[in-house]
Amino acid sequence: MNQLPVNEEFLQQVELLQTLVKNNVAGNFGGNHKSKSYGSSCEFADYRDYMAGDEIKKIDWNAYARFDKLYLKLYLDERQLHTRIYIDASRSVGYGNAKKDEQAIKIAAALAYLSVCEMDKVSVYIIKDKQATEIISGMSGRERYYNEIGKLNDIVFEGDSYISDALLPSTVGYGDGMSVIISDFLTDNNYEYGIDHLISKKRDVFCVQVLSSEELNPKARGKMHFFDSEDISRTYRKNINREIIQAYRQALEYATGRIRGFCLSRGAEYLLVPAEKPLNEIFFGDLAETGVVK
Repeated sequence: MNQLPVNEEFLQQVELLQTLVKNNVAGNFGGNHKSKSYGSSCEFADYRDYMAGDEIKKIDWNAYARFDKLYLKLYLDERQLHTRIYIDASRSVGYGNAKKDEQAIKIAAALAYLSVCEMDKVSVYIIKDKQATEIISGMSGRERYYNEIGKLNDIVFEGDSYISDALLPSTVGYGDGMSVIISDFLTDNNYEYGIDHLISKKRDVFCVQVLSSEELNPKARGKMHFFDSEDISRTYRKNINREIIQAYRQALEYATGRIRGFCLSRGAEYLLVPAEKPLNEIFFGDLAETGVVK
């Protein structure tokens, strides 16, 4: 990275973002939310079979009269949510001068700020190889945000990332908030199992795919020698012509369609973000359209 993404100018920018969207933040980033875990609030959520030891007062006797079977009413609990942000710290995200790494860090920091301003807790992890390493744990409140968010500047983007291998062993709260995965998702490695794992825990999942303008619209022509950013032993030497560019665009369409379609099939949110796109356009344009920020 040419400069530290999280600096005084950036923090002033996210403060302005929060000021403009306050009181209009979607439920995923507001405080005192209705959790997907079940508690004692008055809002009905679901039924489940009665089991020995359950509170008798929660039995739905009308349902018993209809089905001759005991069911318990479940209610939504209201509690502080916990936003968990996972940053793909592979060399692919940090490769070249595309500033994908800076954009990933800025998006993570901005989403974290929205969360702490709405009284949620925030934890930030980096995914590198087959591990998700927590670099910020249970952060809440603006003071702690300012004290800790600079840790994102210390992320070193290197090696490969195996999102599913990193997420499957992880422990997350059941239905207690949003999980954000920020990556370029340009990998043959499996990430579907990791997303399914989070969804099985009743968490809201938001996948942000960050790509550079060069990746979205390549300008390379002529004889070129390419290296795999995560495995330099893999090389590609070719004369880049119109047919090669067309094949690349088809491959890119497959890669973006793969993650977009998978998120859609699982009820998760997805957003493709160019690395060079200004933060305010992302939050007031793209994120507003997805419903993550209203």
